[in-house]
Amino acid sequence: MSLTNLAIRLSEVGERNEALEAAREAVELYRGLAEASPAAYTPRLATSLNNLAKRLSEVGERNEALEAAREAVELYRGLAEASPQAYTPNLAASLNNLAKRLSEVGKRDGALVAAREAVELYRGLAEASPAVYTSDLAMSLSNLAIRLSEVGERDGALVAAHEAVELYRGLAEASPQAYIPNLAASLNNLAAFLSPFCRRLGSGMRRWRRPARRCVCAGRWSRLPRRPTPPT
Repeated sequence: MSLTNLAIRLSEVGERNEALEAAREAVELYRGLAEASPAAYTPRLATSLNNLAKRLSEVGERNEALEAAREAVELYRGLAEASPQAYTPNLAASLNNLAKRLSEVGKRDGALVAAREAVELYRGLAEASPAVYTSDLAMSLSNLAIRLSEVGERDGALVAAHEAVELYRGLAEASPQAYIPNLAASLNNLAAFLSPFCRRLGSGMRRWRRPARRCVCAGRWSRLPRRPTPPT
């Protein structure tokens, strides 16, 4: 996994072209290994493909990024069918990645399908292991809210964003240092989704002002994004 890790580290310091080279090499090597020993190396190939998709997206190679993300989902779907407990989390994460890549190339309906499936999988995982997967469910709900908004389903986007806030609020109460940044970002998103409703309904939406006040407390209201913040 050293080349995959190197690609991530290079990306973090802005060396995106070098990161892409490392990610490509990792995929090439794991592809050869997976052809010779599928059981041993298919999971690592799938991981390296997800990483490659992100690196390609960073340099604007969006169509190729989508191809890599699709292949990663295909591989993890097969792995999850054979071993659900081991690979369903990876499949869910890959679906979130795929949703973003689809959105980048304008395939918004497909992005929404992938985002919905990711939420469904993480919801099941969070019900079984809340301490492990609630944060992933919250992140997926934030992603789903953005995808819903992109296709004009604003009511659904608002519901998903509100659920993400409630989940992050519970996590932040238990572990403030770890989750207050996520809570602040999700409140920002909720405020962004609420904004059209507030403009349309005026004083009838007074009951929704609490999230906006919390954004002020988080120091984020003055820079409220025009578009929702993508989940990390």
